Amino acid sequence: QSQLVESGGGLAQPGGSLKLSCTGSGFTLDGYAIAWFRQAPGKEREGLLCISSGFVRTYYSAAVKGRFTISRDSAGSRVSLEMHGLKPEDTAVYTCAARKSYCSGNTYTYSDWGQGTQVTVSS
Repeated sequence: QSQLVESGGGLAQPGGSLKLSCTGSGFTLDGYAIAWFRQAPGKEREGLLCISSGFVRTYYSAAVKGRFTISRDSAGSRVSLEMHGLKPEDTAVYTCAARKSYCSGNTYTYSDWGQGTQVTVSS
């Protein structure tokens, strides 16, 4: 069964950085748009940003623009989320999701999801 796997979460101090990775278990990410979402306790899932199969980046959250960046390798094996200037309000479970080719702001169009990785920002 194809699935996505996130890694790189953990504890960071305010102002610090973390890098998350999303890889495919059982399939290559080539040909898929990959988006990152997050969900904090008691809050709805929030779309953050996405990178298409053609390397076009789309930001869905003003809260992370300028601090978070998304990239993917040309081999189709990994999509990374680099997070800088972390704030306590960035604390959440971060999940990557895939859909064919192009990014979409519609969460329900993403066909494959990872289990998520916890990011905690605290001093």
